[in-house]
Formats: sequence, C-alpha cells, structure tokens
Amino acid sequence: MEFEEIYLKYSPQIFRVCMGYINDYEAAKDLTQETFISVWKNLDSFKNQSKISTWIFRIATNNCLRAIEKSKRVTTEELPLNLADKLEENNDEKLAFLYNCIAELEETERIIISLVLEDLSRDEIASIVGLSSVNTRVKIHRIKDKLAQKFKQHGQFE
Repeated sequence: MEFEEIYLKYSPQIFRVCMGYINDYEAAKDLTQETFISVWKNLDSFKNQSKISTWIFRIATNNCLRAIEKSKRVTTEELPLNLADKLEENNDEKLAFLYNCIAELEETERIIISLVLEDLSRDEIASIVGLSSVNTRVKIHRIKDKLAQKFKQHGQFE
C-alpha cells in the first residue's frame, strides 16, 4: 500500500482518536501530522506482524501519551471544553458534549473509547493499549456506562 493511500484512508480516524484523547483541535492536527510523519519514515520497516491500522493507531496512541506527559510537565490552563466552537465539520452539540465527556476520562479510558468510536475490534484495541481482550471488553463496558450516565445527567439521552 502506498503512503498516500494509507494517509487518505487513516488520517480522518487518527485525527478523531487524537481529538478524543487531547480535546484540542490544533494539538490533534499536530499529533495526526506527527503520526503520519512517523508512518512515512518507518513504512519500509513495517513487517506486517499486525494490521497496518493497528500499527498506525499504536503510533498515534504513543504520540498522544507523550504529548500528555509533556503537557503535565508544563504549567498550563485547563484544556478547553468548548469543543463545539473548534469542530470545523460538525457543530452537533451531542458530539461536542461527547468529546467533553471523553476528555474527563482517565488516559487509558480515553484511548480505548476513541478506538471504539473508530470501530476497531476489541482484539485490535487490546493489542494497541496492551491489555487482554477480556480486560478490554470489561473496560469498554464500564466506559460506556460512565458516558451514558453523563449523558443522562445532562439530559442528552431522551
């Protein structure tokens, strides 16, 4: 598969994963770009030991984790939760509220639910985050429950 094909196929998903993880539009764009720079530089060394999508999602996840660690070392203000203003393509209030709720989750939960939203299989998610499939299934269920409770509390589910 050519790099351009890979980029066109996976960049929207990687951006959404980064957005769910970082909750900052510009930072998510930067992390997506960094991910694909790494993919481009290392494409020749990809050994097909996993799906290419799993490999790309793992690169993105690692980039997000490094960015979060770096931001913890620097004193900053809270991440903006007014995501509706920053979404270019979809200003849907429920989507903005969902991203805000995801931003409140712990790091591992954020990446897991972001990958679920990209329709990755449980086994693929487990491989990316380094958990067992059973543990991943339990975490997905608990995360969905947490998010459903938040939606109910704010009258988003009717």
